[in-house]
This record gives sequence, structure tokens and C-alpha cells, in this order.
Amino acid sequence: MKKTVLSCIQPTGDMHFGNYFGAVKNWVDLQANYDCYYGVVDYHAMTMPYNPKKLKESTWALIFNLMAVGVKPENLFIQSLVPEHTELSWIFNCFASYGQVSRMTQFKDKSSQSEEKADGYISTGLFTYPVLQAADILIYRADYVPVGKDQDQHLELSRNIAQRFNNMVGKDYFVLPETLHTETPSIRSTADPTRKMSKSAGEKHYINVFAEEARMRKQIKSAVTDTGDTAQGEMSAGIENLFSLLKAAGGNEAHVSLMDDFNKGTLRYVDLKEAVADALVNISTPFREKKAELISNKKEVKNKIKASSAEIRKRAQETIREVKELSGLGNVRF
Repeated sequence: MKKTVLSCIQPTGDMHFGNYFGAVKNWVDLQANYDCYYGVVDYHAMTMPYNPKKLKESTWALIFNLMAVGVKPENLFIQSLVPEHTELSWIFNCFASYGQVSRMTQFKDKSSQSEEKADGYISTGLFTYPVLQAADILIYRADYVPVGKDQDQHLELSRNIAQRFNNMVGKDYFVLPETLHTETPSIRSTADPTRKMSKSAGEKHYINVFAEEARMRKQIKSAVTDTGDTAQGEMSAGIENLFSLLKAAGGNEAHVSLMDDFNKGTLRYVDLKEAVADALVNISTPFREKKAELISNKKEVKNKIKASSAEIRKRAQETIREVKELSGLGNVRF
């Protein structure tokens, strides 16, 4: 039997090439060899101040983007259409160590951002969301979770909760999920290669996977190369980032040729930028076309995702029934 893979993403708007090469491309590839569950986690998007209308729009926009790049609709679900996630999350709150949850680095990072704002509001959901994340993983009895190494801490919490539950019920009910580390490039901002490509930094710091060709070429053309602080013969962060983009985009032949030019000291930045732009446009064009096709059948696509969420929910319901029974909640009588 195929092993099960679970991975989720928050609906935060445009998909950029940092998202695509860092996670989503891997999702597409994994579908060939694993049973995959891919969730758009709108509950998680509520942990920071948000706009309800925009949340709904962003959730569906991300669904269309994921399908356009090759994620199969039968593997996709929207978290809020599977309410068992939150039910299991409450049960897991009773098996999660307060000390371990309080040490989660992302809570520290995001809460410090909130403290800098005028009202200083920090939701309890932001503190407990790693427990909901554990429920996302364990409710499908996932064998593997494809994550970056910065997410190892969260998976360790999931494993600890699963083990504590197993110990209480006296059986190995939950599989202890393992990380699935795959080679994923670290894509940096072309405007500032010292920081990750990210939407939060502003439009110039990310390249939309579905951007028009002219805009994409303009962004690559204006990419930072040297900042004047690199020693002779060393590769600057900007040039290294462009080479990473070229390789990630499948421009292997151009990568080898241009790297040879760099080593010889004859590399022309204009040639590197043109090769990167060509490679990204080659990837983006069929994605844009597929997305336009999906949008023209918007109602049908939404119905497909509602149906896939309902089908995937059956697996979650089975887990909840068994967990409640094992926890002493299954046959409560008055």
C-alpha cells in the first residue's frame, strides 16, 4: 500500500516562485508515489487579524492556483469543510505540553509582530495553532509530512502528542509521522537577496507565478546582482539567487554554460538574467493558460473541491470516531 503524505498551506494570496519551488512543485511530484492529502488551512489564517471577505476570496484563489500548477483536485480539501480537525484539536489540547507549545518559535516571531502594533492584540489561536496543526497531520494518519527544516519543531510536537495519546490508550493507534525532507531551493527576493522571497515584504520582493510575461521579465531584468561587498571571484548573493532560480526552473543546460562563464570571469549579467526570465516564462505560460481555463469553469471547480473535501472528510470522521471511543468519549450515556 502507498504511504500517506499530508501537507497544508495558508491562503495568503498570490503564489510566488518561492512558494512553488519551495513546496508546491514537490506536492505535484509526490502525487505519483503517495496517497496525498493537501489542505488549504483557512482556520490557521484566522490566528492573525484578517478580513473575512478577503479570507474567502484568498482561499478559493489558492485552490485555483494549486490546480493550475498540477495538484489533483481529488487530493485537495479546505480545512473548514472538515470540522473534525477542530474537534481533534481540542482533544489534542489535553495531550499537548504547555511548555512545549510555549517554546514554538513561530509564535514568538508572530506575537512580537503583533506587539509592535497599536493595540498589541495577540490571539489565543496564535498560541495554540501548532496543536491544530498536529490534528491536521494526525487525523489522516499521515506517514510523512514534507516540510522545510524550520518546521521540524512543529512535527516533533505532533509526534509527542501522538505518543502521549498512544501511551494513555495502551496501543499504537497513531503513526508517528516522519519528515520528508526533499531538495528544495531557497529562493530569495530578487530586489533584496538577503531576505526570502515573500509577499509580506511588498510586491517587488516576490515574483507571481501567474504574472504576465512582460512583468516577469521586467522584475528579473531589475534583479539585484552585486552590492559591492563581495570579494573578487566570490559569487554575490544576488547572482547566487539568479543561478538558484535558473536551476529550479529546469534551465540546466544554461545553468552549466553560464556557471562556466562565471568561473572563467566572463559572465555577463544580462545573459544570466535573460536565461532566468526565459526559464520562468516557460514554466509560467502553461500555468496561466490552465488557470484561465479553470476560472472559466469556476462553478464546476468549486463543486469538485467541495466534493473532494467531503470525500476526504470521511477519513477524518473515521479517525474521530475511533479517538473518541479510545478516549472514553464514544459511548457517553446519561
